[in-house]
Amino acid sequence: MKGQEIQVNDIWNDDKQNKLKQFILLNAEKQTKERKLTNQLLSIQYKIEDYIRNENENEQILKVLDFVKMYLKTLDITQKRLADLFEMRDSNLHKYLVGERKLNPKLVLKLSHFSHTKPEYWIRIQVKNELIELKKENKNTGYYEKYDYRNLIEV
Repeated sequence: MKGQEIQVNDIWNDDKQNKLKQFILLNAEKQTKERKLTNQLLSIQYKIEDYIRNENENEQILKVLDFVKMYLKTLDITQKRLADLFEMRDSNLHKYLVGERKLNPKLVLKLSHFSHTKPEYWIRIQVKNELIELKKENKNTGYYEKYDYRNLIEV
């Protein structure tokens, strides 16, 4: 056996994977409702962070609305109720969330306090989506190449 590599299946065979799943499920059932809610909210925050960091140009565009819907579903509240909390009309809030209107600082702070996330996350989602759209519009046109500093200097 000397010199033989350990294979993944030697460590994570079906029996061990099933035991781990059972352990996770058993411990998940023991969590309080508050802990489960906290975990779900953290999961959404991590999804936001992953979306912001991911630079794959082919990834699906997620709007602010998509993330807000995750919070609404987790908290079992409606967008109308959220609009009431934010002291605005539901239709007005919807226009911001789908990107018809740009997020303003007051709404960003409301979203931030509601979701217990950094205000920058909401701005970064919006900016990322705007940049993705611009890149799609100008793909293969070379439009922005004219702004390269090398066009101003001799190398």
